[in-house]
Amino acid sequence: MAFIILENEIRETAKETFEYFKKQGVAIKVISGDNPLTASKVAIRAGIDDATYYIDATTLKTDKDIADAVQKYTVFGRVIPEQKKKIIEAFKMAGNVVAMTGDGVNDVLALKCADCSVAMASGSEAASNAAQIVLLDSDFSKMPDVVGEGRRVVNNIKRSASLFLAKNIFSMLLTIFTLISVNLYPLYPTQLSFLGIFTIGVPAFFLALQPNKSLIKGDFLLNVVLKALPTGLTDFIVVTIITIYGNCTGAPHEQTATAATLVLLTVGMAALVRVCKPFDIIRVCVCVAMACGIVFSMIFLRSLFAMVVLKGLALNLTVMMMVLSLPLYRYVCRMTDRFL
Repeated sequence: MAFIILENEIRETAKETFEYFKKQGVAIKVISGDNPLTASKVAIRAGIDDATYYIDATTLKTDKDIADAVQKYTVFGRVIPEQKKKIIEAFKMAGNVVAMTGDGVNDVLALKCADCSVAMASGSEAASNAAQIVLLDSDFSKMPDVVGEGRRVVNNIKRSASLFLAKNIFSMLLTIFTLISVNLYPLYPTQLSFLGIFTIGVPAFFLALQPNKSLIKGDFLLNVVLKALPTGLTDFIVVTIITIYGNCTGAPHEQTATAATLVLLTVGMAALVRVCKPFDIIRVCVCVAMACGIVFSMIFLRSLFAMVVLKGLALNLTVMMMVLSLPLYRYVCRMTDRFL
């Protein structure tokens, strides 16, 4: 006669990992082929919330049963591969973004169905091939680092893309306006480079390297467009006003172009400050360095960027537009923020 106890070993990092995802608003569910009571006890020891709510998947006969169960239970036991897939589909149909982890052949269908699938390198080759992410050391405690790196990439691309796209929106609108009004394009190529260097290119390079673990929300492309739209629209409005003024008063093109560039630099710096929020020491340094670079270029590199000394009404208009462009930019930002 013998009495043998079989026990699942809980990794030391399990509770810490699940606690991280709990703080991030992620609901942890257990889908297992084992006895549901056994799976529930193990989940409780691992620190998974509501693990006492379990169900035997053999009692789920229809898709509606599964859809109802995913709303009530945390642990699913005696689940066959086809049911794993249906459970994932039910979570997605309920409006959730679903990540699935697995290491066996029986997890392949669910891994393919999930929005994000993670496999262990120590598991089956089929699971590794089906998954989007493979943990080479088979250590699930690395998932917070994976999530953090993913957020850094997406958030920084979103931030940098909004800077670049703002210039594209502005250029497209200004080109259409120039063609319709049969005017000279109000800016010189070197002035566009001047704007690009200090309000887009250099800041975007440094911001893209920063850590950023903010929660990703909404549609990526829509967020980028809405972040870029206020800058592009404000740039177009102020440059259009300056161009019309120049045509009506007969001001030299060099004066008009310089005035437009100065106002665009003001709006560009306001957009950079908005993108850098919340501030840290690196973002503050980036903003200060770009402002200093603009001032240096205006003093010592005027000829390189086709900038001239403003006089009379052109100077007064430029100062007035620089002042008015900031509240206009904030107003447009508030309008677009309603859609974020």
